Amino acid sequence: MQTRTKFMAAGAAVLALGAGGAGLAVAGSGGDDDGTEQPIQGSQLEHASAVALDAAGGGKVTETEIRDEEGYYEVEVTRDDGSRVDVHLNRDFSVADSSPDSQGDEDAGNDSD
Repeated sequence: MQTRTKFMAAGAAVLALGAGGAGLAVAGSGGDDDGTEQPIQGSQLEHASAVALDAAGGGKVTETEIRDEEGYYEVEVTRDDGSRVDVHLNRDFSVADSSPDSQGDEDAGNDSD
């Protein structure tokens, strides 16, 4: 009887770990519709963030992505004034380009003065 209990406990642990891993995979996907968006992590995140913040003139990193269509890394920076800039970096962390984020500009251009 003890052997059967041990096997059942081990099986439950394996199922729990599998379910937790699947949840982490979904949470780390970045919410993209096709599930291919991957956030930058670890030392690459630190390096990409520093370069992007310098290129954007300061602010806060609000989103990142590896292997973006415009560069190897994409870092979205929200400036202190609320505007957003997408900074695209090459594999060596050099700036490929930076452009205003279209989502952030839609609200910024609606001045009624």
